[in-house]
Amino acid sequence: MLSDMTVTDDTLVLEAGRAERHYWRDLWHYRELFAILAWRDVAVRYKQTVIGVAWALVRPFLTMVIFSLLFGRVAKLPSVGAPYPIMVFAGLLPWFLFSSILSDASNSLIANTNLVSKIYFPRIIIPSATVVVALVDLAVNLVMLAGLMAWYSFLPTWRIVFLPVFILLVSVASLGPALWLTALNVKYRDFRYIIPFIVQFGLYISPVGFSSSVVPEKWRLFYYLNPVVGPIDGFRWCLLGAGTSLNREELLLSLIVNTFLLLLGLSYFRATERGFADVI
Repeated sequence: MLSDMTVTDDTLVLEAGRAERHYWRDLWHYRELFAILAWRDVAVRYKQTVIGVAWALVRPFLTMVIFSLLFGRVAKLPSVGAPYPIMVFAGLLPWFLFSSILSDASNSLIANTNLVSKIYFPRIIIPSATVVVALVDLAVNLVMLAGLMAWYSFLPTWRIVFLPVFILLVSVASLGPALWLTALNVKYRDFRYIIPFIVQFGLYISPVGFSSSVVPEKWRLFYYLNPVVGPIDGFRWCLLGAGTSLNREELLLSLIVNTFLLLLGLSYFRATERGFADVI
């Protein structure tokens, strides 16, 4: 169990579990550490590099081209009232935000072994800081989407004001599974090989290259158990305007699933956090 120290007069007192009792308060106390870790990760990705910026642009662009050809030209799936490349890119934005947080967070504790093993702080700060890097990538991709819309002379509607809500929903949807996988990856290092497979598999069962409207009605309940489906539909509803719809019941189901996954991830992370310094 974690312990902390206090000094009264000339006496050093060790209090087992004192840090645990003030865990959530310490999140605010260590907010500067969160900012430092987030800024460090952003700087590593972008400062004095070409690949960092290029990767944030090339990866979604090539994926958009492949999916547009595969689903739009070959399979001839509907594009919900927008040019197919724009529809795909609007789905790629939340997907890459989700997958980036999931991948980066799951390896974050291993990458910060020296920090975790030497000092006390709420360990949840480390995987949570990766959200900032993913949001910076999202901002770069939004600029690219704006250029794509300008190319096709396609303008978003007033619904775009709700985009921050769905960005928050994607972050919540990704953080729950990310915390769970982060804790598992500390104890079982072979999970680092499983996570890329999970991300790759999730790309094809999520409505990135296609619209949710093509999913048969009888499968939609199970389909919306996928935590990223609701946010992707929400992004398209915000960005594409006419031709897209947002089912309230299905969105509510997505919110319930994502809230459950977040609570599950937090619970497992907190239950295993005490042993991170010993195992890592």
